[in-house]
Amino acid sequence: MNYLYFFLLGLASSAIHFDEKFDDGWENRWIDSKHKGSDQGKFVLSAGKFYNDAAVDAGLKTSEDARFYGISAKFDSSINTEGTPLVVQLTVKHEQNIDCGGGYVKIFPSSLDQTDMHGDSPYGIMFGPDICGPGTKKVHVIFNYKGENLLTKKDIRCKDDVFTHIYTLIVRPDNTYEVKIDNKKVESGSLEDDWDFLKPKTIKDPEAKKPEDWDDNEKIDDPADTKPEDWDKTEHIPDPDAKKPDDWDDEMDGEWEPPMIDNPEFKGEWKPKKIDNPNYSGVWKHPEIDNPDYVADDKLYLQKDLSYVGIDVWQVKSGTIFDNVLLTDDEEVASKAAELIEKTTMAGEKTMKEKQDAEEEAERKKNEPEPEEEAEEDDEEEVDEVDEMEDDEEFVLDKDEL
Repeated sequence: MNYLYFFLLGLASSAIHFDEKFDDGWENRWIDSKHKGSDQGKFVLSAGKFYNDAAVDAGLKTSEDARFYGISAKFDSSINTEGTPLVVQLTVKHEQNIDCGGGYVKIFPSSLDQTDMHGDSPYGIMFGPDICGPGTKKVHVIFNYKGENLLTKKDIRCKDDVFTHIYTLIVRPDNTYEVKIDNKKVESGSLEDDWDFLKPKTIKDPEAKKPEDWDDNEKIDDPADTKPEDWDKTEHIPDPDAKKPDDWDDEMDGEWEPPMIDNPEFKGEWKPKKIDNPNYSGVWKHPEIDNPDYVADDKLYLQKDLSYVGIDVWQVKSGTIFDNVLLTDDEEVASKAAELIEKTTMAGEKTMKEKQDAEEEAERKKNEPEPEEEAEEDDEEEVDEVDEMEDDEEFVLDKDEL
């Protein structure tokens, strides 16, 4: 049974667009993409190696390395976010300590062909973690606006350990957003500021030019400063302490020349000192004007036709578990769901993982030879060798040799 059932009964005004825990019957709700053919990886239902409850914590797990993964589910009815928030939430567990692969979901329009879903299938929103090597460890937040996929300008770092984490995106009708990880805000702001939905409000005036007499040099050479007469010294000089070797033959070896050494009197290139420029005009700023191509849009948040949620990723090392996919218009519903996941799934799996690690460490130590025993065995071997030498008739010391 859905563990949010009783909580949601008290929130009748909330719209739960989609709520998937991958319990009984999930296979009937999700359809695999066949687009990549033999390169299409297989999802399996699994809670992983460590969990709180094997049944409740089971989610879709990628099972084959170096494969594309594609699967999607349809909403009971299409989502139109006119005047309402949209919350997208899911849990991702990179149990395999992923090196390169996606952990995000995409929200698709009604035009999606589920069996042919692929990387170029148009979507409305893409959200979730993406990791590839040490350089890419980010949370993707991508919106499709007028046919163009727009990436956030901000760098939102994702979690990169082996445990379950909760990723939440909130898009509000006032054109603001918030990203949470494990129910804590990690980023927020304005859609217009943090994505290139619109043309810039102002642009540099194409008619404006810096005046020809504008002097932007804050410092200039001091015209009264002159180079000292004794400044010009060569960088290297013959070593005054060097002497021609006694065996040097001018006819055979050529004319002897002493080696060169750094000249202690060399002062380098002379430059006049700097003084304040009396004609300094300051830093010239290109004046800006209103951009004639800028068109305001107070509905950047609006998604009129969201009908499917899909997992469309590539993974080098498989083992990621996707679970707890929730779409709602109620931030409190998502927050309460996240709290419960933290208290149950996340807390329980860490307890099991710590126990497993402790058992593995104990087994490792059990199989290691004891250092003290090795030392005692070495001492016994040395004593045995001495005893053997003393018993040998040839091992006799003459008193005169002592």
